Amino acid sequence: MSRRETYDFTEGELLLIDKAEGWTSFDAVNKIRHLLRHYLGIKKIKVGHAGTLDPLATGLLLVCTGHKTKEIAGLTGLDKEYSGTFFIGGSTPSFDRETEVDEQYDTDHISCERIYECASGFTGRQMQVPPAYSAIKVGGTRSYRMARSGESMIMQPREVFIREFDITEAGIPFTRFRVVCSKGTYIRSLANDFGRALSSGAYLYSLRRTRIGNYRVDNAISIQELETILQSLKTNG
Repeated sequence: MSRRETYDFTEGELLLIDKAEGWTSFDAVNKIRHLLRHYLGIKKIKVGHAGTLDPLATGLLLVCTGHKTKEIAGLTGLDKEYSGTFFIGGSTPSFDRETEVDEQYDTDHISCERIYECASGFTGRQMQVPPAYSAIKVGGTRSYRMARSGESMIMQPREVFIREFDITEAGIPFTRFRVVCSKGTYIRSLANDFGRALSSGAYLYSLRRTRIGNYRVDNAISIQELETILQSLKTNG
């Protein structure tokens, strides 16, 4: 998102935000809505995002304001690119670091060559089971709420498309990767499935979304930088 002299947040802006770790996508949208109201004196304004990022993930979040919120559905359907790290040799209920490791696995049989070979089986159309710790509704209830309360549930597999899946640095326990995938793909589930394919276990250790369609995180700004822009607009307005 390049800095400009003028903005029209009510008419509609598409903001490229670099989300920090620890923020939910909902947190980011709420904060941006608050900043717009505070600095621009707007009492009511629509703000929404196009594609959730987990709290532990960082990177590109597309945030629409005003009339641009009508474009969210189209933006959500764009391919997404991620880079990140798997931890090989353990598993967690959430498939990432949100929950504690519940089982450890042997990794003596896993070579770097095997890690690279295994990645080739994860491209194309895949049937993927979403994590229980997700926002998907099961019987009308968010599955993560059921999981946190200890309720059992059956997560139905869904078809996703993984266009590219590259191991950028193989190792034990940490293996780095890059993936380009369709809407609805859970990288946490990819980590879990990858561990199983290695006859071991794995969970997502870190994740950064680097691209959505043609929008890149290199052109994004932090929420703190957005606040600085809004402060300047108010001062000069």
